[in-house]
Amino acid sequence: MGETPFITVEGPIGVGKTSLAKAISEQFQYPLLKEIVDENPFLGKFYDNIEEWSFQTEMFFLCNRYKQLGDINKNYISQNQPVVADYHIFKNLIFAQRTLNQQEYEKYYKIYDILTKDTPTPNIIIYLHASLDTLLKRIEMRGREVEKNISAAYLQQLSLDYEEAMNIFEQQHPEIPVLRFNGDDLDFVKNKQDLNMMLQQVSASLAKRSVQQ
Repeated sequence: MGETPFITVEGPIGVGKTSLAKAISEQFQYPLLKEIVDENPFLGKFYDNIEEWSFQTEMFFLCNRYKQLGDINKNYISQNQPVVADYHIFKNLIFAQRTLNQQEYEKYYKIYDILTKDTPTPNIIIYLHASLDTLLKRIEMRGREVEKNISAAYLQQLSLDYEEAMNIFEQQHPEIPVLRFNGDDLDFVKNKQDLNMMLQQVSASLAKRSVQQ
């Protein structure tokens, strides 16, 4: 039997991760794992004052994502049932490296390392990226209260951090395919042709992995 598909969709804030993960879930009839965002009690304070609230914010996300991944491992992946998620837990390090001071980050990384040693690892990653203008427009369109104070400078730096992290990930994990899609060129929410093209690439990647197993 081949490896159970575990697909994650990643990219900076506003790029459309959840929308694409939902579309994949519907297309392939996979259970959908969505990250907890709005329930984080520190997030609004974080966007107002990153330095003051970064550690609390990142620890909340880490603990919740650890619990979510444990649940899907027990309820789905260990039962050979595929899953698609709108995040990869390694995103925690992308945010933490940018927002925590060195002393905080060292403590945070030790906890991250302990918690993620036995979490399930995705075997296909979809990386969505887009220009700052596109990200800002999409954030404004969805109108989340907690995101209204995100600065353009923070979002631009986050995009650069994601790009660097994904390049490093591909170098370190050549066995895990990364499908890259440019959100400036593709609007899979409004354009069915764009969505179909992306789903076809996901299907091809799934088929390729199945043959290789």
